[in-house]
Amino acid sequence: MFQDNVLKNYLKNVYFIAGTPCGGKTSASNALGERYGIPVYNADEMFPIHQSRSDAVFQPNMNRSFTSADEFFGRTVDEYVNWLINNTREQLDFVLLDLVRLSQSGRVICDCHLTPEQAEAISDVSRVAFLIKEPINIAEEYCSRPDHKDFRDYVYSASAPETAKAVCSEALYRLNIGLYESARSGKWCFIDRADGLSLEETVSRLGTHFGFSKTKEVTVVKVEKGSALAEELVRFIENCSWEEVKEHNAVMVRNWDFAENEAVFAAVADGRIVGTATLMNTDYYPLPEIYPWVSGVFVDEEYRGNRISQKLIDFANKAAGELGYERTYIPTPYIGLYERFGYRYLRDIVNYGGETDHLYVKEI
Repeated sequence: MFQDNVLKNYLKNVYFIAGTPCGGKTSASNALGERYGIPVYNADEMFPIHQSRSDAVFQPNMNRSFTSADEFFGRTVDEYVNWLINNTREQLDFVLLDLVRLSQSGRVICDCHLTPEQAEAISDVSRVAFLIKEPINIAEEYCSRPDHKDFRDYVYSASAPETAKAVCSEALYRLNIGLYESARSGKWCFIDRADGLSLEETVSRLGTHFGFSKTKEVTVVKVEKGSALAEELVRFIENCSWEEVKEHNAVMVRNWDFAENEAVFAAVADGRIVGTATLMNTDYYPLPEIYPWVSGVFVDEEYRGNRISQKLIDFANKAAGELGYERTYIPTPYIGLYERFGYRYLRDIVNYGGETDHLYVKEI
């Protein structure tokens, strides 16, 4: 078990958006990430992956299966509540480890289930917000929403749908009423859906609370061999925080180990380089038939949250198109990071170190 101060230190780049069902946290998280160019980690979307990595001995609730809606909703309310609590608690270990890894390269917005007590243990008040709605008739509201059609179909597959909805609503009420009241206690940033804020107003309030910077004026340029900008880029890479690859990348730029159809790009703001990316024929994978790769994307911590990664990737794709390519590829260990830049998952690949990553492709 990690001590709280250790987790807080390693999660200092994570901004948590939690709350009650129907509080709007997923819509707000996605819109906030889009506005500020910050990747969004959705714990619910990750559940199937975490479940596949879990063990029935250590995570029994995550591995419990139900043969029918009647069995699922046929539990007592207390049984339902305890299962939900334990299910979330078991997944939280997977979520936190994902966030520790993902947030080392920059800010991350986390859409997840946290109680105020859990939030206080792993983060700071300034990096947590609760989006809430009084938890009354939650099952009825879920059934009326198009994005919860699967839930509605499951409820109505029960032999007594109204009873199933009543059990579900009562369980969700008991589980969330304490969170609803605690979030409103004055210590936490919260937005109550009853206040009637628009999505844009909600995102603005969250951006202010989290202290996200306004977009800076950034220019992306192609770096030419032997130029002063190339020399500056070597220094930028040598002093960056990407410890695993910075020595290798600096040597490549210093020696200009690039083919004629490869390219190096720099993002410039406030008169200095603040980010870089490359367009490469190969990457850290034994896949010579796949190219070109958008590789080595890195943005200085001070300038993250300003969509600079997207500007670099877009510029690299434009350059690839001018070279006659119809698509580009990006490898990543993460899910949900590059979809927002127009990439789609292609398949899993194994790098030279034997680790499995996800391969994404974009048509240009």
